[in-house]
Amino acid sequence: MKNLYVTGYKHYEMGIFKMSDPRVHYIKQTIRDKLIGLIESGLQWVLLSGQTGVELWAAQIVLDLKEEGYDIRLAVIPPFDNQDARWSEELQEDYQEVIMLADFYQPIYDGDYKGPYQFKARDKWMLSKTEAALVMYDENQTGSVDFFLKEVQSYQEAHDYELYYITALDLQDTVEREQMNDPSYWDQT
Repeated sequence: MKNLYVTGYKHYEMGIFKMSDPRVHYIKQTIRDKLIGLIESGLQWVLLSGQTGVELWAAQIVLDLKEEGYDIRLAVIPPFDNQDARWSEELQEDYQEVIMLADFYQPIYDGDYKGPYQFKARDKWMLSKTEAALVMYDENQTGSVDFFLKEVQSYQEAHDYELYYITALDLQDTVEREQMNDPSYWDQT
C-alpha cells in the first residue's frame, strides 16, 4: 500500500472543544503509532481533506514524522476552497500551517461550499486515489465519518480496499502505555 486516506470524527463530534484537551494528545499518539507501522511497511503518501479533528491532527503528525526523518508525504485535498472560513481562529491557523507545509494541496472544487455533493465527491475521489483508509471509528457513536464508511461498503463490492481502524480500545491502550511509562504512575499507592 502506497497511499492511505486518514479520516475520522471532527473535534466537536468527540466533545473536544479545546485543543488543550488531554484526549487530543492520546488520539494523536495513537495515530502516530499506527502511521509509523504503515510507513515501515511501505506507505508513501497520507491523503486527507484537512477537516477538523482526526484529519487535522493526522496532518500535524505526518508533518512531525517528516521532521523526524520518516519518508512520508502529505496531500491535503479539501472538498472546496476556504473550508476553514467558519472555524475558530486557532483551528484556521493550524489548517493554514498544514496546507502551507503539505507536499500537495488541491481542493476538489474551486470556490466556496455549494452543497453536500462536494463531500460525497471528496469521498469518492479519496477512494479512487488510495488503497486503504485509517479511520477513527466507534460503532456506538455516529458522526460525519459514517457517510465515508457507507461509501466504502459500496466501493468494496467492486474494488479491493482495506480499512484500518482506530478504536476506543486502541486509545485506551495508548493511555495505559503512557501511564505505565510515567515513573510517577508507579509511585501511587
